[in-house]
Amino acid sequence: MAEESFEDKTEKATPKKREEARKKGEVAKSRELPSVAVLLASLITLTIFGSFMYTHIQTVMRESFSLPILKEVNIPEFMVFVEKMITIFILTLSPILAAIFITAVLSNIMQVGFMLTGESIRPKLSRLNPIKGFGRLFSKQSFMELFKSLLKLAIVSIVAYLTVRAEMKNVYLLGDMEFNSIVAYILLTIFKIFIRCALAMIFLVAIDYAFQKWDFEKRLKMSKKEVKDEFKRTEGDPLIKSRIRSIQMQMARKRMMQDVPKADVVITNPTSLALALKYDSSVMGAPKLLAKGAGEIAKRIRELAEKYDIPVVENKDLAQSIYSLVEIGQEIPPALYEAVAEVLAYIYKLKGNVSSLG
Repeated sequence: MAEESFEDKTEKATPKKREEARKKGEVAKSRELPSVAVLLASLITLTIFGSFMYTHIQTVMRESFSLPILKEVNIPEFMVFVEKMITIFILTLSPILAAIFITAVLSNIMQVGFMLTGESIRPKLSRLNPIKGFGRLFSKQSFMELFKSLLKLAIVSIVAYLTVRAEMKNVYLLGDMEFNSIVAYILLTIFKIFIRCALAMIFLVAIDYAFQKWDFEKRLKMSKKEVKDEFKRTEGDPLIKSRIRSIQMQMARKRMMQDVPKADVVITNPTSLALALKYDSSVMGAPKLLAKGAGEIAKRIRELAEKYDIPVVENKDLAQSIYSLVEIGQEIPPALYEAVAEVLAYIYKLKGNVSSLG
């Protein structure tokens, strides 16, 4: 059966399909953003730590030229010198290396969040298919890459031309400068070109990210049939429904158990059922059922009652009636007012607070 064309895929991707695509490493991201971000971070780091790095480079050069001729140096002294030079070299490059690493990681996390998958780099025989490979040469992605390359070339050329042209008025001054000043001027001009190129390429990043987002969403689209089939596989699956119900029941039971310490009394029958009731005449029209349970749940309610010093009253008929007629969070029906009132009156009498019945 032939695959459905893009024209048939009119529906937005479901969360499940997005999750599956993410597991395969398929996400919308711009490859240009990390490159431009790293370039900017490197230039900013050079601006901040340039003098620090220059000082250490001078140290390396001085130490190198101060080393005696090789035949006068013994091996231990030479190894100490090499170790010292490596340490200085690492220290010199550490600011820019740290900036590159941190920026590269953060620029990817900003686009797609934290994602670790080996699916995208796993070898696939389909990639060796010459027909598909030929097709990829003329795909939208290939044309976009060509467009970006040409745009980058244009940006660099235009920025370099404009910067050099602006500096031409200062060229005649170079003849009166010392060699170190000339080198510094040339390096500053190159730095200006790089920083302006990086800033100009932010425009390229915006175009690239917008295209990648659009292309990703288009590739991820589903047909109406795919959406229906996925719904049947997930929501319609009895096992999944059962699992969802189980999770919902666990959450409801957890919330119910958290309310037991608020109860005024726990009524039992005495071992198989337990019901926690609360009555506050200022906000309730009748006593409210906070928790109920049978078997192990009833046992847990009794344990919580004992832990929080909540009175436990044994009344088999009343416990059975409340368990059958009242749901958690509901007030007891009028038919049970008298029986429950007797229990609460007994509890309040023990506490010396009969007025609480209202």
